[in-house]
Amino acid sequence: MDLSLHLFGVCLSTAKMSGCECKPIRRSRQQMTLRIDKSSDRNTTTIRLIGRVRAEHLDELNAQIKNSKPPVALDLVEVDLVDVDVVRFLGACKAKGVKLTGCSPYIRHWIAIELERGQ
Repeated sequence: MDLSLHLFGVCLSTAKMSGCECKPIRRSRQQMTLRIDKSSDRNTTTIRLIGRVRAEHLDELNAQIKNSKPPVALDLVEVDLVDVDVVRFLGACKAKGVKLTGCSPYIRHWIAIELERGQ
């Protein structure tokens, strides 16, 4: 059990005793680089990204998107850092209809630049 997400068996992100869908991704035991929280309501599945998103996380993130009921939204409010591969991935997601919420203006602008380069 990951103690950064769970305390006394309760998931801190969902307040559930079990069955949470938290997917912490760690570079080392001391430093969490990315946390993925997934929630859904009747209308949308929201995947919230927290921390630094790097190319090494894209396989897991892609799997989370594929295993979600559409429509899917990526919540980027708490994203600290991205690399160019992540920006291209986000652009591809947006082009496929994934909604990007809470995206910083800088990252949104970078996505637009990368989409223009790819055409």
